[in-house]
Amino acid sequence: MPIITVNLLTGRDASKKKALIRELADAAVRALDVPIASVRVILNEVPPEQWGIGNETKADQVAKAELEK
Repeated sequence: MPIITVNLLTGRDASKKKALIRELADAAVRALDVPIASVRVILNEVPPEQWGIGNETKADQVAKAELEK
């Protein structure tokens, strides 16, 4: 049973997440020749305050970008 885990930032709407799950599951079926019912896709949504890029959070980067506008 393939299990696909995706970590992504929060903020995408439900239809985008549903489309991602569908596309990943379909890709697993094609690549691994497994039945669709055996594929699991887990989306872990992480808030920007908990997503580190280098030595700062994504929230910090967004705040800086807003100030530079």
